[in-house]
Order: sequence, then structure tokens, then C-alpha cells
Amino acid sequence: MIKMLSGNEAVARGAWEAGAAVASAYPGTPSTEILEELARYPNVYAEWAPNEKVAVDVAIGAAYAGRRAMAVMKHVGLNVAADAFMYASMTGMEAGLVIVSADDPAMHSSQNEQDNRTFARFARVPCLEPSDSQEAKDMTIAAFGLSERFDTPVLMRLTTRICHSTSAVELGVAPDGQPLEAKPFPRNPAKYVMVPSNAVKRHPVIEQRMLDVAEFAESFPYNHIEQGERSLGILTAGVAYQYAREVFPKASILRLGMTWPLPARLISRFAESVERLIVIEELDPFIEEAVRLMGICVEGKSIFPLVGELDPRVVRESAIQAGLLPQSEHVPLPGVEVGPLPSRPPVLCPGCPHRSTFYVLNKLKVPVNGDIGCYTLGLIPPLSAIHSCGCMGASIAVAHGAVKAGSPERHVAVIGDSTFFHTGIPALINTVYNRSPVITIIMDNRVTGMTGHQDNPGTGRTLQGEETTPVEIEALVRACGIRQVKTVPAYAVKEIETTLREYLKLDEPAVLITQEPCVLLPEVRKRWVPLEVWADKCNGCGLCFRIGCPAILKSDELDAHLQRPKALIDAALCTGCEVCAQICPREAITFRAAEMSET
Repeated sequence: MIKMLSGNEAVARGAWEAGAAVASAYPGTPSTEILEELARYPNVYAEWAPNEKVAVDVAIGAAYAGRRAMAVMKHVGLNVAADAFMYASMTGMEAGLVIVSADDPAMHSSQNEQDNRTFARFARVPCLEPSDSQEAKDMTIAAFGLSERFDTPVLMRLTTRICHSTSAVELGVAPDGQPLEAKPFPRNPAKYVMVPSNAVKRHPVIEQRMLDVAEFAESFPYNHIEQGERSLGILTAGVAYQYAREVFPKASILRLGMTWPLPARLISRFAESVERLIVIEELDPFIEEAVRLMGICVEGKSIFPLVGELDPRVVRESAIQAGLLPQSEHVPLPGVEVGPLPSRPPVLCPGCPHRSTFYVLNKLKVPVNGDIGCYTLGLIPPLSAIHSCGCMGASIAVAHGAVKAGSPERHVAVIGDSTFFHTGIPALINTVYNRSPVITIIMDNRVTGMTGHQDNPGTGRTLQGEETTPVEIEALVRACGIRQVKTVPAYAVKEIETTLREYLKLDEPAVLITQEPCVLLPEVRKRWVPLEVWADKCNGCGLCFRIGCPAILKSDELDAHLQRPKALIDAALCTGCEVCAQICPREAITFRAAEMSET
């Protein structure tokens, strides 16, 4: 049976066909859909973990217990999971363990575009790179077999275009696996207890293992040569193969499905069969540098970009500039005549419960250290209320560091509920332990919003749809030692401002929890009742425009005295959060009479 699948769906299908029993992940674009899809298959236990390290540790535990397991994350998640990833390489396991890392060239939804193939070399584990959805499925199955054959974790490196592109996939048969059953945990301390005396004995085993995998790579079926003209040979992997095949249809191509360790003899034979050898790969010159160390003359990043993602146009234009293709191969982009378009920066959704907090923070003019989530959009004008943002969980510790460095201002850290569970808790404990008067705002919208409304430890539901005990953030904060903590409704503008002004007078850490479900949750959408502006009361002061709500527009009507446009609310967008009504000094914003009479 053939079915159209995205790369993410294909990886999930491959894991199921391979008989994976346990899968754990933290949501992150472009990898999120893998676990969501895998959770739909029978006989697979799938869970959202609080962070990627926990996800990898969970998968390691399952593999120690003799069941095939997978951990899934976006590329920066492997930074968080690196400790677990490294020790898994040292111990090996009793059943297949596959770690899926989805890289994000061009940073479509990320803070960097690191190339995680480097992690495979660093940790001494094999790395596989599919070039389409069919290979994503098939190589996932192969990864589990490779893991068990060589007693090693296997890194599956995807990229955004592989994750989200759809192509035909031939489905395999359902696995013969039985429902998850406990097995005796291995009693082998010399292998699984990584104290120095054991670890020092394991290291030579790992190095020999990589030599054995390198030998296997010579005949790995997904490393194969497509023989073409001798004038040009191309080494490539992943989605870059598709671009190379399109731009150089007559060239000889060695497509590498295993990009670490590399098949040295296969590459040498291929290099000898062509007159000029180039590497087409996204991001780092990973393959290029390894091939050059083999003593082979090769070109790569001197021709193709070192940053950003590739596509056929980029590959073609780079090849033309390097003289690999004639100028006649240049394909100009089709011209499209359009008039001037208005700027459309990303914004918080209409009715977003974070908007009121950022409005107050902007008003207080305090330095705000932000975090990763929807609320990062608080940096966009007119809110303009975030002044730093680096990685998951950084906000609280960055604010603490600034305070301890002698910053003369009181710092505010802003972090979402899911990110707080992810890596914010240790940083909050640090502010207590080291007596730092940082004000932390935990924006609890009852869901992991930015990646698509996944559940987290605070929602009370698991990925399997089961009810569970929700972690109460206020209780957790108090348990960390915070004495000044308050939970307020996220839309309560005055209460938020009053609380923050009180906290600014304190000389100890304090936490404000703003709580309101994400406005896009289905149960919340049902309650939307739009507001309207009474034009005879509005004088065009513009205060409501400062909250940056897409539902608030400038009307064509000008105030007679100030000659400024009055406000107008788009009823199709307005959710009735009332933040604008709370800050309007003339009480010109109320609920629409028609909608109120219907409710």
C-alpha cells in the first residue's frame, strides 16, 4: 500500500513498523508531529516529557529494559539532552535506541541553525540522514537494527524540509510486537554503571565499535552510487540530494544515507572515478572536512553557502558562479508586479492572555529577560517589552546574573508554564539560594502553545489522553522557597500592575503567576463575545493601540478636537478579553449589544 506521508509521519510509521515500544519527546518545530503521529499507533507508549533530557533518559530506560525506544526533539533539544546522549553511547543498551534530531536550516522556528551531525561524531554514534519520506520510514527501521547490531544509540538527523515535505511511501506490514511488558532490568554494573573505573574500560569498546560501524558503512544499502558522467562527481546527503539531482541531472552522485561514520573506501573509489569532486550539504562542511582528511581533493563550501538552507535555485546560482554550470543555466525568478504591501509582523493573537502583562511591563520601563514561547512576541512594537531571549529556561538565570553583576535596575524574567517545567525550576531555586531579588512572571496559559497546544505537566492530561494529576505551579514555586508569590487572572491589568509595583519595592525574589487558558483552545473559542467602540465616546487618544491587538483598527472617523483617528474593533477577530476596555480612559469600549443579548 502506498500513502502520501510527511517526513515526520514517515518516521513515526517506521518506528511502529520496527516494533518500537516506548517513545518520549518534548515538542519543538520541526519535530513535533513525529510523537503526535506515533501516539496514534497501537502497542506504543508515547509521552510528552518535561524536557529533552528526560525524554532521552526515558528512552534509555526502556532500551535497558529490552524494548525498542525512541526519543524525539528539535536540534536545540539535543543540547539539553547531551548529557544523557553521551552516556547512552558509553553504555549501549539491551534493545534498539534511536534519537531523532530535527535540524532547522534557515532558522524557520529556532534561535540557531546548528548542525547536529557534529553530535554523532562527538558521541561516537552512527548518524543516518534520509532524503525523502520513503527513506525516513525505511531508515528508521534500519536505525533500530543498526542500534542492536552494534550496541549503540543511533542519531537520525532530519531537517525542516524533510520533516514537512510530503511524498509517496510504501507502507510495510504491522509489527508482531506484543503490548508493553516489563522485563528484568539488566544486572551488569560493569556495562551500565558509569563510575570512572567502569567508564575507562568502556571507552576502548566504543572506539572499536565505531571502527566496526565504519566497516559496515561500506556496504550500508543507503550509501550508494548513481553513476553518471565522469566530469563531475557529487557527494551529498539528506534533502540536498534532491537539489543536486535536479540541478546536475547528468553528474555522478554518491548519496550518503549514513553520514557518520563515513565509508572511506567507497568514497575513495567514487573520487577516483570522477574528474572533479564536490560536496553539496546544508550548514557545516561536515562531509567535506572528513573527506579532505582522507587526503581526497574536494570542494564544497567554497562554492555553496555555509549558512541558511539550500534549494535548487541556491545550488544552481552557486554552481554558475563557480563555473560548474554555464550562464545559460540561470533561471530568473518570474516577475510579479504588486503594489506596496502593508507590513505584517508576527503578533500575539487577538485576546492572547500574555498581552496585558507586556502592556504593564512596557509601562513600568523595567528590563525584561524573556524566554522561548509565544510570549517572545512581546518584543514586537508597540509592546516592545522583551530585552533578551536566548534559549529555553534562560530568562530567570540571565536576570539573576545581571543583578549579581550590579545592574542598577530591578530585573523581570518572563517565562511560560511549559518552559518553566522544562528548565526554569532550577534557575528559580538559584534565585532563592543565592538571594537574588529577581521578579519572575510565569505566564500560565494551561498548554504548550507555540508548538500546537501540546499537553504539559500542568494540564492534567497525558499525550495518551488520560487524566493525570496536574502540577500546581504556585505550590511548586512555594516549595522552591519563594515567599512572595501570587496568582492573578491574566486579563486583570490593574491587578498585574499593582502586584508588580509592590514587588519592585522588595529585596527578595518574587513570583507573579498570570493564569488564563490560551485563547485558541476550543473550549475557550466557544466563549468569544466581541467588543465594540462607542464612537461618540472615543476621542482618538490611541491608548488602546498600544496593546498591539490585531482586532483594534484605526477608523476613518477623526476626533473633531484632536484630529486623530478613532478606534474600531473588528468583530471577526475580537475575543472579548476586555484588556482594551480596562485601559480605555473614556469607557468607550463595551460588549456588542447584539451578542450580549444572545448569550
